[in-house]
Amino acid sequence: PKVERNVFIVKQNCQNPADGLTTDESASIMLYTYESIPHNNSLYAILNEILRSEDRQKLTPWFLYLRLVLTALARLPSERYFVNRGVRADLREEYPGGSTFIWWGFSSCISSVQVLECEMFFGKTGTRTLFQIDCHTGKNIKNHSFVQKEDEILLLPARQFEVKSCLDSGNGLYIIQLKEIDPIYPLLEPVPVPILEQSAKKNISSGPQATGHQTKPKSSGSDLS
Repeated sequence: PKVERNVFIVKQNCQNPADGLTTDESASIMLYTYESIPHNNSLYAILNEILRSEDRQKLTPWFLYLRLVLTALARLPSERYFVNRGVRADLREEYPGGSTFIWWGFSSCISSVQVLECEMFFGKTGTRTLFQIDCHTGKNIKNHSFVQKEDEILLLPARQFEVKSCLDSGNGLYIIQLKEIDPIYPLLEPVPVPILEQSAKKNISSGPQATGHQTKPKSSGSDLS
């Protein structure tokens, strides 16, 4: 992907960022939400594929960006939301009732189901799985999203969930209800958030540290990353 070009574009859109974020911090979130053509060239698609990979060494080149975007997200409040995430596939076998699992990548969700009517996201026909998620660490990134008309709630990597129920609603639509739970041990150490002067610039030199707990990554689908 043309990273330098995309960085230039997003930084023009976050000169006066909200929520006490620096320009670089806000731009790091906006860069994540920026959609490239083709879709597979989008930063979020590439990053999430690597986060879901069992080869953790692939993350090394991403440490600086991850440190910056996780610092930015740490400045936003973690709140409880009931959100939706749509995938064009039947994922019932991967999410049996009562099971627990970890989503290793970032997970983009929306608070309004109306957005899902758009064929680009979810649509009204075909085989689809709708995740309805009760989460308590959701980050409302609307103020820092490249497409601010979408009420996007972002879930951080390495979050654990429990499958509460599954419904076959007919016409190829399956609904899976999830509840976010806290793992016994943190799977991603929290990023310390420094207190910065308003005009300060954050120069990141190290990346987030995994805690060493390894389990096989589970797919959360590819339609919404």
